[in-house]
Amino acid sequence: MAEFAVSTVVEKLTSWITEEALLLEGVGDKVEQLRDELRWMQSFLKDVDAKQEKNERLRIWVSQIREVALDAEDVVETYIAEAASHSSWNIPAKLINLHQAGKKIEKIRSRVQNISRQKEHFGITGTAQEGREGTSASPNERLRWWRQTSPNIEEDDLVDLVEDTKASLTQLSSMDPCRRVVSIVGMGGLGKTTLAKKLYNHCDITKQFDCKAFVYVSKDYRRRDTLQRIIVAVSPDCNMEDLKKLEEEALISKLHELLKDRRYLVVLDDIWEKEVWDSMQSAFPSAEMGSKVMLTTRNKEVALYADARSEPIEPRFLTQDESLELFRKKALPGMDHMPCDLEKLGREMMAKCGGLPLAVVVLGGLLSTKRKTAEEWRSVLQNITWRLIDEDRVSAVLALSYNDLSFYLKSCFLHLGLFPEDSSISKTKMIHLWVVERFLPQQGEETAEGVAENCLNELINRCMVQVGTLTSLGRVKTIRMHDLLRDLSISKGKEESFLEINSGQEIESPTSQHTKCRRLAIHGEHDDPYVFLNPYAPYLRSLQFFNIGYSKFGFIFKDFKLLMVLDGVPMPSQALSAVGNLIQLRYLGVLIRTKKFKKVTLPESIGKLKNLQTLKVDYHVSFSVRFVCWCCIPNVIWKLKNLRHLLLVHGAGVMNFRLNNTLNNLRTLTNVGAGRWIEDGRLASMTGLRRLKIVLLEKGHLKSVLSSIERLHCLESLSLEFLVNQVFPTPISLSHFEHLHKLHLDGVIKRLPEPHEFPPNLIKFSLLNSDLEEDSIVKLQWLPNLKMLLLGYNSYNWTKLVCYSQGFPQLHILHLLSLEYLEELIVEEGAMMKLKNLKISRCPSLRKIPERFKLLTTYS
Repeated sequence: MAEFAVSTVVEKLTSWITEEALLLEGVGDKVEQLRDELRWMQSFLKDVDAKQEKNERLRIWVSQIREVALDAEDVVETYIAEAASHSSWNIPAKLINLHQAGKKIEKIRSRVQNISRQKEHFGITGTAQEGREGTSASPNERLRWWRQTSPNIEEDDLVDLVEDTKASLTQLSSMDPCRRVVSIVGMGGLGKTTLAKKLYNHCDITKQFDCKAFVYVSKDYRRRDTLQRIIVAVSPDCNMEDLKKLEEEALISKLHELLKDRRYLVVLDDIWEKEVWDSMQSAFPSAEMGSKVMLTTRNKEVALYADARSEPIEPRFLTQDESLELFRKKALPGMDHMPCDLEKLGREMMAKCGGLPLAVVVLGGLLSTKRKTAEEWRSVLQNITWRLIDEDRVSAVLALSYNDLSFYLKSCFLHLGLFPEDSSISKTKMIHLWVVERFLPQQGEETAEGVAENCLNELINRCMVQVGTLTSLGRVKTIRMHDLLRDLSISKGKEESFLEINSGQEIESPTSQHTKCRRLAIHGEHDDPYVFLNPYAPYLRSLQFFNIGYSKFGFIFKDFKLLMVLDGVPMPSQALSAVGNLIQLRYLGVLIRTKKFKKVTLPESIGKLKNLQTLKVDYHVSFSVRFVCWCCIPNVIWKLKNLRHLLLVHGAGVMNFRLNNTLNNLRTLTNVGAGRWIEDGRLASMTGLRRLKIVLLEKGHLKSVLSSIERLHCLESLSLEFLVNQVFPTPISLSHFEHLHKLHLDGVIKRLPEPHEFPPNLIKFSLLNSDLEEDSIVKLQWLPNLKMLLLGYNSYNWTKLVCYSQGFPQLHILHLLSLEYLEELIVEEGAMMKLKNLKISRCPSLRKIPERFKLLTTYS
């Protein structure tokens, strides 16, 4: 898929021509010419990429284009980096550098032109015939063969998913006064078509409808062909030759007439675009009671577009036992059990399949042709990733979803492959990384983080990424990747020189192709002090460490001139002392491991990182105390004008600022200690802040904090944590924070503000150590938008908690945490009518809760 690499480079060159015009002065015209020549290649590759699979000459030619595009990116970006780091160059030095850069760009342009001539020399035209040497079929044609167009289904392909079948039958059997759409949504290979066929042939469904049709649509949708096949299915007397003579609009009218006054079921299998539904829906009469159109799709947005009132059915993955049963039917046909020595190996294989029915069926089919010995099966197990991802059918089905992504969504998808297998990936971290990597297009006035979240949601809706955990309010908190989709992202990423993974095992000498990768992830410890990274240095844009310590970490990042992301670096270490050399760095993640209280200071060289957007300091501690680390942020932080997120996790940071400088772009500031920087007006100047958490507050700080944040009109989340036994002064008014949705207060309050003094759009409110007066809690009941309330340790020290009638009208979640004196929760009729979850944690005296809440209650 060279088109991806070339598209990425063209976008970067276009951006640099505009944004780095001063630094490119003298070579800007050459860069623009190079961009235009690559753009021409890009337009050609849109047609060629899908046809190179069975054409060796075309594949070689395409790989040459990819390589020259990546080299072009390196030359131009290296020149920009050097020019930026030597702004005080004298005239002779600048002329020499210009001359050298110009020669390199001309050399690359010459290579582009030579590659273009090779296309003509080898007779490569990019036509459809070029991709069909011999009798080989295209990937989409092979998918058509594999997918049974008949609605019949083999019993061996079935696993009885009772919940999915029951939910589907309920929707299909409903007697709505108008036609409805029932959708089955899921990733490729999940069994959507199998479930649709099972429902189509179900005896209850067969009796309910007057006529039925089951047609395969696919990505190669052809409306005429689809209409003709539906017409023949619902009216077998129709002659196909006569139908071929009709215009498409006439076919629409004919199908509409055939379905009119009949209760019908039409299954449209494998729909990819909303436009398909737009072009077909007029053929289906809408006033026929109980009639249904059933869609299968990989994109939830398509399902909701077709019928927003119907909840899409999302089949679950198979359990280990269900996978093994389906695997047995395929691998050992005619046998009603699996020998013990093979069962153990089979279970290991099923773990890799991750409950994906297609992978189970393909693997079972493969082993049905092998000898039924442990040795033979063990050989397959040892190469199972290759067997599944490179096996024609699984690869084609999964790659179809990948190929349908825009190039910026492909970047996001490939990037997820850097994370270790079975990782729970933080949505926030993922968004910050995508922003600094500049994968994303500008979308009107949307912020970069907003665009990144939209892209993540699109990958979720396309079933390329799974939701891991949700926040208390139902928003995505973490994401996961299915093992086979992760394997696909790594396979495609390596092919594109997008990424490489080093597992921390025995180090092999990397090939020149591997060292040109843009992103490297290191999983686990190495005995070698990272000298193997040297060959990667000129090319890497991202270097991430996972699951490492710092005892042997001494590598100094001095030659990584293009590095934009450095994450997981242990501290203290020699490596971090040289971080100031990485002037292109946009994301820096520092990891501190400690068994005791520790004070660490970030190096002052951080002040050289003028492009830094995210600075994250994470603490991994071996015991639990309120703050185990102090992180001193040096008096150079003010130089980081592009900083958007300063994240101190599980620790407290000491801030120092120059009085005449501000961080206007800062959006996130967490776990920062209170101090003079607030009183001196530095906080008030951070007008772009969305999320703020200040710790170690004292009573004297609060007035300056509240007066400062009055100017923070964009603030959405606020957390204030006082030192032990410090008391919030009263009264407190927060009503001017119109955008504030989340509020966390940790400290003695006694009396809460009046309802009208709270933020008007407050959704989540958490209280700890507040020691509220008994009647003070009543004020919270009249907050009109409150959906979640957490009453934590020492926040409410009374035996009864009373919620009066009509109180908490929007509350969905109530969490009672470590309230040791609480004995009874009393909720009057009409209160908390929308409660969905009552969570009770460590409340030893609580014995009585309302009867209607017992099914909603969880204990921990």
